[in-house]
Amino acid sequence: MSDVSKQIEIIRRLNASLFGKDFLLTWDKSIAELELIMAVAEALRGLYRQNGSARCFDSGLAVSLFRDQSTRTRFSFASASNLLGLTVQDLDEGKSQIAHGETVRETANMISFLTEAIGIRDDMFLGAGHTYMLEVAAALDDGFKSGVLHQRPAVVNLQCDVDHPTQAMADLMWLKEYFGSLENLRGRKIAMTWAYSPSYGKPLSVPQGIIGLMTRFGMHVSLAHPEGYDLIPDVVELARKNAGATGGTFTTGASMDEAFRNADIVYPKSWAPFRVMQRRTELLRGNDRDGLKQLEKECLANNARFTGWECTEQKMKLTKNGAAIYLHCLPADISGVSCKQGEVQDSVFDRYRIQTYKEAGWKPFAIAAMILTSRFKDPAGVLEKLAKGGRPRLIG
Repeated sequence: MSDVSKQIEIIRRLNASLFGKDFLLTWDKSIAELELIMAVAEALRGLYRQNGSARCFDSGLAVSLFRDQSTRTRFSFASASNLLGLTVQDLDEGKSQIAHGETVRETANMISFLTEAIGIRDDMFLGAGHTYMLEVAAALDDGFKSGVLHQRPAVVNLQCDVDHPTQAMADLMWLKEYFGSLENLRGRKIAMTWAYSPSYGKPLSVPQGIIGLMTRFGMHVSLAHPEGYDLIPDVVELARKNAGATGGTFTTGASMDEAFRNADIVYPKSWAPFRVMQRRTELLRGNDRDGLKQLEKECLANNARFTGWECTEQKMKLTKNGAAIYLHCLPADISGVSCKQGEVQDSVFDRYRIQTYKEAGWKPFAIAAMILTSRFKDPAGVLEKLAKGGRPRLIG
């Protein structure tokens, strides 16, 4: 039995459905639904590697809206959409009527007449990104119900202020591949730690996505950061509850060394303090440029107090057998390479560089799975037709 066939059987056994559902937060999905995404992603990757076409759409748009800079996620959404047969159209707010005051409700409907999926990245404003995605979703519901739209596009969260589900799911699938199975992740320790960066204002959504997802699979999740670099309290509490329900643990601390000690996986990543992001949001909304400059100055000075929070060779020796796997969403701040001093020592990053690329390589398939499962009632049937159809991706 081929890998694709195996995944199709797993999908049928799961008996889970995401049809007509958006993918906004991982913790809004059941374990079976998360496993469905993983199985569909693995089947799509199998088709791709076997030179099989995964074009389940003959036509249609996939609209991307990025309110922040992006490389990996932007190209992952584009390649995922193209893989399924959709044409990607980027919505540039500066070149649309949004710049002239067009409402969210109107924009959502006007871009969706022949659209199958909408990917949104909105992580700049704390308390706004996830809310905006919910507003878009509600507008699409209204348009579809009223007969304006022939189909209700899927909304995929490409990073908001609360979660980064496509990244977290890619991370989980890479760990599943690396350790052999989801079951093999149970009981393993992952250190999600803050790391020094010579920049400020990095979103909270990556660490929150990791603690919100990995605690659902029986892992021992250790969150560590300097005093004051807190995450959103509700997400931290959610992680604690998740761990209690799955046989894992969730601990918090203020020592990178302790978090790394005996860890199987380390994820050193910079982020801005929760309270700083709250203040930054107020300044951004008020277009207070002087206030933003002063805040940046204060934050960089505070970051500089914690330059020792770096993933070094010495710290890696503290991990289990000195051989923990290193994760990063990329781009990492690499000491002596991309900056004078940053999140990770150059020799450490170089040793794990190819692995982080493989980690990132799961993201297009995760996004494609989120789109496919939302738009098709029977994903197993769709994948089976694609596999049996024998249509080659490359003809030659």
